[in-house]
Parts: sequence; C-alpha cells; structure tokens
Amino acid sequence: MPFHQLGLAPTLVQNVLKLGYKTPSPIQSQAIPMVLSGRDLVATAQTGTGKTAAFLLPLLTKLIEKPRGKTGALVLTPTRELANQIETVFREISSGTKLRSALIVGGVPYFAQERALRSGVEFVVATPGRFLDHLGRGTANMSALQMLVLDEADQMFDMGFLPDLKRIIARLPATRQTLLFSATMPPEIARLSKEMLKNPQTTQVGEQGKTVDSVSQTVYPVPAHRKSALLLHMLEQWEKPSVLVFTRTKHGAKKLAGTIFDAGHGVAELHSNRSPTQRTKAMQVFRSGTVPVMVATNIAARGLDVRHITHVVNFDVPGAPEEYVHRIGRTGRAGDTGDSLVLVSPEENSLLNRIERQLGQRLPRKHLDDFDYSVGMSRKDLAPPRDQPSTNGAMITKGGVKKKAYRGQGKRR
Repeated sequence: MPFHQLGLAPTLVQNVLKLGYKTPSPIQSQAIPMVLSGRDLVATAQTGTGKTAAFLLPLLTKLIEKPRGKTGALVLTPTRELANQIETVFREISSGTKLRSALIVGGVPYFAQERALRSGVEFVVATPGRFLDHLGRGTANMSALQMLVLDEADQMFDMGFLPDLKRIIARLPATRQTLLFSATMPPEIARLSKEMLKNPQTTQVGEQGKTVDSVSQTVYPVPAHRKSALLLHMLEQWEKPSVLVFTRTKHGAKKLAGTIFDAGHGVAELHSNRSPTQRTKAMQVFRSGTVPVMVATNIAARGLDVRHITHVVNFDVPGAPEEYVHRIGRTGRAGDTGDSLVLVSPEENSLLNRIERQLGQRLPRKHLDDFDYSVGMSRKDLAPPRDQPSTNGAMITKGGVKKKAYRGQGKRR
C-alpha cells in the first residue's frame, strides 16, 4: 500500500516522497493505520526497518489538525544522539506545516530549552533525565499532551531509565495515546507495556534477535595484536567506504581512532567521554561523509540512521548476541545492502559461538592472503569451514580513501 493510501496528511506524503522514500516499509504499513486509529500500540521491529517514520508520520498527521501553541506529542528516547536524529526527521517530514519542535537533552544549557517549552511547541523529543528536570522546574507544561512515544524502550530499560519513565508518566494526562516501540520485547518491557498502556494493539515485523538479509556477514580470525593492522589494511583497499567501527570500551575507541588517524584516514569518535558538542559534531561529519570512519562504543548501536554506511566492523566481539544484532543493523538499512565484519581473536571464539547460536547459523570465515597475520594462530584457526570455499579477499576492492582527519575538536596533538 503506498503512502497516500495510509490516511496521512498530503503535505507529509509529499515530503516523504521528496526525501526519496517510495513505498512504506512493513512496520510503517502496519503501524501507521493503528496509530491513526487512536489506540495504544506496542510495536516490535528489527533495527533499520523505519520505526521512526512509523510513529512520526501518524503523530504529525494528528498534530496538523490540532490548535497550535500547545505541546501535543512527546517522544522519549534513551540517548541524545537518537533524540537529535528524531528531531531532524521531524523537521524534514513536517516541512511546510508550521509545526514546531523542541529538543530536550542533557549536557546543554537549560535556557534555550526552557524558552522553547514555555513557547508551547507542538512536538517535543527528549531524553528522560533532562525532561524530568524540566517537569520539576515547572518549565514543561504537558496539560494538553495527547500522544506519548517510548522509543527504543528496551534500551531505556537497559540504561536504567525505568524509574524516570514512571515519574514522568505519573505527571502526564491520563487520557492520552501511548506508543511503545522496541527492537526486542524482553519480559521487563512486556510488563512495562501492561503498566503504562491501555488495551494496546500489537504488531511485530521480523524475528527478534535475527539480522536482516540485506547485510552480508563475515568473520575474520586474527590475533588480537594484529586487529588494528588488519583493519587499516582493509581501509586501504575499500573504495569510498563509510565505516562504523565498534569497540568494547571508551578507552579502546579513543586508542583505535588515534591509530586510524595516524595512518592518514579521516576518523571521528563517539563515546560517553566526548562532550555533547563533540558527539554532535562527530555525527555531523560522519553523516555528511566528511570523514569515512567512525569509531564508537555501543552508544551508536541502537537506532542511529546513517543511510550511507557501507561497512560495520566489530573490532571487539560484542558480549551479547543482541548487541551484535543492533550493531550490524547500522548498515543495510531501508532496503540498501551492507557488509558486517567481525574481527575475532582466539580468546573471543566463545563470544562468537554465542552469537552464532542466537543467529542459528555459522558465519563464513575469511583469510586474506595478502595480509601478514604474524604469529599467534594455528592453521585450524585460519582455515575456512569445510562448506566454505577459500577466498582471496573477495570483498576487498582497490582504492583507499584518505582525507583530512577529524578528532573531535582541533588537530590531533
């Protein structure tokens, strides 16, 4: 069913088409009519399937019909990066409607946020902690609120936001429509939905804990001390890449970004040790393509939508299968294709085995004949599985990219 048959406001449909979206994704086709019906909704969908537009489009259709000057819709999301992204999508698809928005996140001054909230913006997207602060200060008037969205609900629970959510919801109008969107539905989130939603409709797209077919997944066994060299070797070979590299720790991200920078590649960092300004700048330069590499912790694993990402590299094997699924969901989005690479040391094989059990498949192993793996691996570690033919780096193409590097603020010292 095309966008214009979903009951959306014509202006929004025109804006979506101008942005290059031709047909709704499955979660959009299912969720939009449900939201427009006025019922509460619990929606579960794999990462990269278009959940943001699935709730923004029907919410904005409703807001267009309401009087201006009062906050009618509130979206709560776990990180400032996700909040900023949602607000950006709001501005893109609401063009020409004169609807106004406010971005309420921590780490930035209160004054501009207070002014926006007091002016009665129609749409607010916020992180729970900062929004709760504004409720306590009396600067957020939610008396006219009609729609509440809990986005990435499972991550908000994992990050410990449940008490804040309960405090916020206790201060919102009881007669409202509540939407809960989540990539997974663990028991805790199921209980949360029963507490906070009234007789909700439910929809699920895709199988939980599984990856999308548009992402090619490959494992590269390598000694831990040769991981950086292998990654740099690949960066030199890929043609016009946009690479998101995940590390386990903030220190690891900073160290790896320095190594990539020293090798002559443009690189940005995204982790909790960066200031809000640095994190915003990092997302801007990576999303715009100014730098080809972003090194990040799991802060970038959920919800972030950068459509041009060609490769996701798990420099460190994630500790949980769910983390792996969310990480590689940053590529192969909205029908595009992408590549996921796992650099696995012998010490990380048990973690990889857990991921493969969750996926229900053994991922193909590859060994690059033109790279010196040095010592630390046996022939058994390097050998491909029997049902996987040997490869001579088939995924690698010639033409490295080197651009002026970006390291947060200023030059690397």
